[in-house]
Amino acid sequence: SVLLLSSMNLPGGELRRRSAEDELAMRDYLQEGDLISAEVQSVFSDGAVSLHTRSLKYGKLGQGVLVQVSPSLVKRQKTHFHDLPCGASVILGNNGFIWIYPTAEQKDEEAGGFTTNLEPVPLSDREVISRLRNCVVALVTEKLMLFDTSILYCYEASLPHQIKDILKPEVMEEIVLETRQRLLDVEG
Repeated sequence: SVLLLSSMNLPGGELRRRSAEDELAMRDYLQEGDLISAEVQSVFSDGAVSLHTRSLKYGKLGQGVLVQVSPSLVKRQKTHFHDLPCGASVILGNNGFIWIYPTAEQKDEEAGGFTTNLEPVPLSDREVISRLRNCVVALVTEKLMLFDTSILYCYEASLPHQIKDILKPEVMEEIVLETRQRLLDVEG
């Protein structure tokens, strides 16, 4: 895929100066291999994809965990960014990439998504992220669709268990069964 410089905002909403210095300065914000959140602008006939990060909610992904799942298990929704009440947030990509990260106390809208927080993540946040990651793996293993509610219900069902035990087949089956039942109760 391609992310053109003209399809990006600078940190702080700063206006871009279309010059050679500006192009070189972009390496301070993004480099090859960085994980980013972007929106697909267009898909070309040869399969190439054009991306953009014009909105301040998109940008470089910092501290968190990436889980890759089958795209067919990610439920298509209007919004892909979810702040869960357990203290973490998830980005559910239609491409099967799921990013789980600590929810920021204050939304730093000025950064434009390109400032990386290098502060240590507290143990409690890391535990929540790890539990959510294992819940996503459990849901995928049991072939249950991934969306904010299913992940949250699975998280709540996993609370009586230790984080590492969620990946045991019998525990996995139990919490996913409870999640499936809660989803059915809400629907019906």
